[in-house]
Formats: sequence, C-alpha cells, structure tokens
Amino acid sequence: MAAEYDIVIVGGGPGGYVSAIRASQLGAKVALVEKDRLGGTCLNRGCIPTKALVRSVEALQEAKKAHEFGVETGEVSLNFPQVMARKQQVVDSLVTGIEQLVAGRKIELYKGTGRLTSPRSLTVNGQEVSGRNVILATGSVPARIPIPGLDLPGVVTSDELLEVKEVPESLAIIGGGIIGMEFACIFRALGCQVTVIEMLPMILPPVDEEIARRFTQMARQQGIQIHTGATVTQVREWEGMLEVVFNTAQGEMTAPAEMVLVSVGRTPYTQGLGLEETGIAMNRRAIAANEAMETNLEGVYAIGDVIGGIMLAHVASYEGEVAVDNALGHRRTVDYGVVPNCVFTSPEIAAVGMTEKEIKDKDIPYKVSRFPFSALGRAQVLGETVGLVKTICQEGTGKVLGVHIMGPRATDLIAEGAAVMHHSGTARDIAHTIHAHPTLPEAMMEAALGQLEGSIHLRRM
Repeated sequence: MAAEYDIVIVGGGPGGYVSAIRASQLGAKVALVEKDRLGGTCLNRGCIPTKALVRSVEALQEAKKAHEFGVETGEVSLNFPQVMARKQQVVDSLVTGIEQLVAGRKIELYKGTGRLTSPRSLTVNGQEVSGRNVILATGSVPARIPIPGLDLPGVVTSDELLEVKEVPESLAIIGGGIIGMEFACIFRALGCQVTVIEMLPMILPPVDEEIARRFTQMARQQGIQIHTGATVTQVREWEGMLEVVFNTAQGEMTAPAEMVLVSVGRTPYTQGLGLEETGIAMNRRAIAANEAMETNLEGVYAIGDVIGGIMLAHVASYEGEVAVDNALGHRRTVDYGVVPNCVFTSPEIAAVGMTEKEIKDKDIPYKVSRFPFSALGRAQVLGETVGLVKTICQEGTGKVLGVHIMGPRATDLIAEGAAVMHHSGTARDIAHTIHAHPTLPEAMMEAALGQLEGSIHLRRM
C-alpha cells in the first residue's frame, strides 16, 4: 500500500528542502525524495564549495599583502590539499545541518530516484509514494555543447573541477558567464594561467554593460586572458596537453592548456522522471510552470532550475515557498522584479533590478549616479578601493530601477538595494536613511545622494 502525504517533493536542493520545511511549518505531512545528498548542486557542487574556495583565495591574497598593513608574515605558500579539505568540511557541515532540520521537522526522507507513475504518485526504489500534491524540484546539470574533443581526458565541467587534487598549470575556460569567470578568478589567484573564451561580445552577459567592461579590464590586469566574440570549433590533444581551437574576427586562434573547463550554462534535469508518461507540458527541455508554479496537471508543481528561467538557488527557494503556499490553499504568485544576482569574482559584482540597457530599451526616462569606493573611508581602511556603486532611478520620481555594484563585499551590499526596490523605494529613501560610519554601505547612500543634490564625499568635476 502506498504511503500517502499532503505533499511529495522530488529533489532535495535549495528548492526542494526549503519547500519541505515550509510545508511542515504549515502543518502538512511531507515526503522528500533525494537520490544524492541533501542540498543539491548549490551546496554540494556549486554555490557553497566555490565560495569556500573564494574565501581561501581571499586569505591567500590578504596574507601576500599583509606587509602593506604593517604585518610581516614571511614567505606565504599555498597548501592546496588543505584548501580542498576545508572546502569539503564546510560542505559536509552544512549538509549535516540540513539533514537535522529535515529530521527535526518530521519530514519523511526517501533516498533514491523518484519516477512519476501518475500525476500524484511515484515510485522510489520500487516503493510507491503518493501525495495530494507533488512538487518537482530536480534541478539542473552542466550543459554540454556539440564540439569535437569534449570527451578528451582533462576536459571537465564545474563538478569535476571542484574535485581536482592539484592546481593545473594552465586552464582554458569555454564560456565567460558567471560560473566561468568565478573559476577564472579563483584559479588565476592560485597561480594558474587562465584563458577565457566567450562566444558573445562581452563576458558576464547578465551584468550591466558598464560594470562588465570595467571588470574585463581588471580581470586582464590580473593576468586572465579573455577572448570575446570567439566561437570554439574543437578541443584537441597538443604536445601532451590540450588545445582549444576557436574562431574570432581576427581569424583562427588557439589556447593551449593542461585542463579545459566547459562552462556554457546549465540545463534542466528531468531524466527518468516519467514526464512523458504523465503528460506534463514542457517548455523545450524545461517543465512548463505558471506564476503559481503550477504545471498543466492539477496538484503538480515545478520549481527551480528544472523550469528554466532564473537559475539561482535563492530563486528556487522562493519558488518553493510559493508552490507550497498554493498547494496548501494560500493563493500566491511569483514576482521576479526584484531578484539579486551575485558574482563572486575578484572584485565581487552584484546587481538587482534592470540594467541600463534594459531601461533604455524600454524607453523609461532615467538618471544614473555613481559613487566610487576609492572615495569611501571604510574602503580606504580595508585597502579595497576598486569599484563603484551605480544607481539607476526613474527620472522625476526617483524610483530605484536598478542597483549595480562592483567592489568589496558587493554581494552583501546588494541586499539594501533589493529591500528598497521590494518596497518600490526611491533614491531619497536610501539617502535619508542614516548609514553607520565608517562602513561600506555608505557607498549606497552616497550613490543615492548623487540622484539628488549630489554625493557629499565626491568632488564634482
């Protein structure tokens, strides 16, 4: 006899386990199906392990420039096995924490692959599980492209690169998006020669063009070779290494490397889920879902990377909460107007709202104000003065349309922009909020003042 639940959730990533906890909080009887470890790609092979590496890189760079702060450390060296061990320790600790949260909420965990046998029932390792509602949250996998040579030894995805035992001498990265550029900064700081090959005219396509251009200059100054407008034609063996062959406006070029990272985005994972048999509507490779996260089948919801759209962990969690609320009778729809986006490069980049180009394309009258970290006291104290806060507001009303930051702790600072935009706030709302001194968030206040009478600590030219 099948075990029956109020909600059955397939996938234990940031969409799935958050959905399970939310449903339990609302009094539902919940089953969670996961074939691997809880936490999904984000925790086990994505957000968390890469940020653990970023922190190790930050510590290395801080140690190397400690003499600038009057601290003599002697020769600084890298213990890469310890870097990777710490990365795994952080991941394991967080996985354990999620396991305890799930167990503490009396959520029934099924270990295995779930396959739908009807709209509201599925099998897990031969056991039948059914629910009044089902939420599909199976995530995504690294995308592959049809290029000869991608099956050669040494050609890897982000999953394999996170498990390397030593730093390669050289790394070629196919794809200059967020994942590709984060790895480029990490491995360049670890002493690796890095080449990035991007098909589009600019790297970091989701990022505001001004910020992306500024970052490209800085990345090149760090020694990262960047080729844009480049189409990869093949990867081949070359003198005991690998070689990426690509076409540019200047003709054919090559990039030799010990390892090649294929980082061209991610694709929804639906393998073995039984979607065809149950008749779930698809949007190409993604499951089609409406603004309430409902599929075309009553009682079946889909969230996170498996529906395509904005493939971010915090978006999956948000969609999961919306799906649960709807499944339990609390009508709610998603609003993607205020989604913070963070890039853990060096320096960090973060944004919320529209880019300047998007605003211009919509013919919205706007005003841009900027404040450089070089004019900020706290940034001077930290020795991190590269970058700026860029605020874009609607002309006349001052309503904040977009905030774009590059610089120290940009990924933390963006929360203020998101909060203000969530409440349809204005530049005046930010500017008239007392910001503690000396702190990095003062840059937000100064940029907002630039929308009004002008920044206090920036001399007008």
